[in-house]
Amino acid sequence: MASYLYRFGRAAFRGRKFVLALWLAILFVAGAGAAALSGPTSNSFSIPGTEAQRALDLLKTKMPEAAADGASARVVFKAPGHQKVAKAPVEKTVGELKRLDKVATVADPFHDQLISKNGNIAFSQVTYKVQGAELTHADREALKDAARTAEKAGMTVEFGGDAMQEAAGVSPTEAIGLGVAALVLALTFGSLIAAGLPLLNALLGVGIALGAITAASGFTKIGSSTPILALMLGLAVAIDYALFIVSRYRKELLEDREPEEAAGRALGTAGSAVVFAGLTVIIALAGLSIAGIPTLTEMGLAASFAVVVGVLVALTLVPALLGFAGRKVLGKAAKKAPNPNPLSQRWASMITRRPLAALLAATALLGLVALPALDLRLGISGDEAKSTQTTERRAYDLLADGFGPGFNGPLLLVVDGRNAETTARTFAERAATFHDVAAVTPPTPNRAGDTAVFTVVPKSGPSEQATTNLVKHIRHTAPAGTMVTGSTAVGIDISAKLGAALPPYLELVVGLAFVLLMLVFRSVLVPLKAALGFLLTMAATFGVVVAVFQWGWLKDLFGVPVAGPIQSLTPIFLVGVVFGLAMDYQVFLVTPMREEYVHGASPKRAVEAGFQHGARVVVAAALIMIGVFAGFISSHDPMIKLLGFAMAVGVLFDAFVVRMTIVPAALALMGKRAWSLPHRLDTILPDIDVEGAKLSIELDRQDAKEPAHA
Repeated sequence: MASYLYRFGRAAFRGRKFVLALWLAILFVAGAGAAALSGPTSNSFSIPGTEAQRALDLLKTKMPEAAADGASARVVFKAPGHQKVAKAPVEKTVGELKRLDKVATVADPFHDQLISKNGNIAFSQVTYKVQGAELTHADREALKDAARTAEKAGMTVEFGGDAMQEAAGVSPTEAIGLGVAALVLALTFGSLIAAGLPLLNALLGVGIALGAITAASGFTKIGSSTPILALMLGLAVAIDYALFIVSRYRKELLEDREPEEAAGRALGTAGSAVVFAGLTVIIALAGLSIAGIPTLTEMGLAASFAVVVGVLVALTLVPALLGFAGRKVLGKAAKKAPNPNPLSQRWASMITRRPLAALLAATALLGLVALPALDLRLGISGDEAKSTQTTERRAYDLLADGFGPGFNGPLLLVVDGRNAETTARTFAERAATFHDVAAVTPPTPNRAGDTAVFTVVPKSGPSEQATTNLVKHIRHTAPAGTMVTGSTAVGIDISAKLGAALPPYLELVVGLAFVLLMLVFRSVLVPLKAALGFLLTMAATFGVVVAVFQWGWLKDLFGVPVAGPIQSLTPIFLVGVVFGLAMDYQVFLVTPMREEYVHGASPKRAVEAGFQHGARVVVAAALIMIGVFAGFISSHDPMIKLLGFAMAVGVLFDAFVVRMTIVPAALALMGKRAWSLPHRLDTILPDIDVEGAKLSIELDRQDAKEPAHA
């Protein structure tokens, strides 16, 4: 592969105008496709096969008038002071709501007794015929306009429910990550041209990936968070991969190679590592599909597609751009090969002098930080997790104050069978006596009489453990043919399915890491150490996430409106992303160490020398990743905020504690054993030569022969 990439790099360097024109044309096509074919994104989240989803599917067939899978909105009225809600303006508002397009049913607070005991707060439940993805901004504005009469009468009106969820978008503050990346690149290279190449590479790659994903939304449902996650990952890895190649190109130039030859060698060596690193990320993300969860599969495939584009652009556009830049990437200050970084040299020497102490200290630190992870609780947060500046959160709080938090997430019970109405009535009377039940509505049968529905309102909020326990109790005691659904039950089922999918997925990625790294480093102990280090990274990351987002530590600093359960998608998605990035750093840091050892250095000297070669670029890459991910912490979308924070923390721990401390300490302790491979495995496993060391030796031999032929 290294030889092929060497030739390809030289060809792209020579044909730079064609390569650039080709990628610009692809960008134009992707942009045109996005503009012409894009469809609405979805905030819905379902898992086929769960009880809650089966109940919704049943209602769609036997009771379509209930619009059980349609979007819903809660319109909450509050009278000024301690006054009671006025009947006339509320009923006029209900009439306006019923006339709205796409609305299926509207509950009248006075007819359906949806008024608080003191009469100060009332609410109307609005059910739409369509799902939230099919509601436009105009539909949401029409909902708000319908309440103008009540507002003119002096009442406060707030709106909640999934119908109010706008598609997630990128805010201007999320561009902070690009600024951080530009600063790190400028400091690393000391050249604005060299710093600009990875940024240009990333922007073009991300533009193509997002254009294609947006165009695909016209043919299939895509979650509103999916394009942002693809942007987050695509931007970070594209910058990093270009950084590795440009760094190697500069090194080759400083060894007095011609620019075209330097580009070929850079792609043949660093490019080979980029291919391997990209494959690990792609496999980890695409592997999310094994969980059998459509939304997770979609997110993983979209993000892996962005990484694929990033790798392809890095391998083709970067050498082409180097053809335009030539020697200008060196900057005026670079006149000779740089001296080793004194800071990394001192750090490596300190670690190798006291490897056991460094290993124990770093492991103890991560173990201490990981302790909160023992209290990890998964859930699907709703309006309660939003800022108090939003109408959704204010509606949630008003409803909780007037009726109790359970009214924000009622449970819908579906009874299917020949005597559905009788069975439903009997169980509804029994359910009213359950602990943590605030109210039960009378059952409503369908026209055929073989299906009936009724609502159970918990005393506790949708994301509280007591509500989860109530759902389990109802399912355990309910008669045959009875199912629990509704947004709260759907969230509980999703959390359970994702929690069950995490262990086998973790086994997959850790096993994959072991096999791939055994191929790269021709060792058993190095992959084992890498896998254990990755597990430490994940444990510490989950610990910090629980402390901030679930326990509420420093939540104001990171803009977390309210502490609560961790979004169910976070653990499994985080494992996939951080695994891929951890393997990137492992390859780029440890490969120079192995090369030093193979070329005759002692085990201790190999660790120190290899660390000096790889540390600077890994630190730069990690800082860029952290900057890009941290930029998304400012997002108003709770899911994006959480993932941005978690991935930034994960990269921080993995790059600076595991790879920079635990890895050199462990290798120093292992000595020669770190680089040994049982003879039988050595004969079976192919030598893939990720860093292109064999190519470098071959080309150096050719260079040595050239004067003899002159």
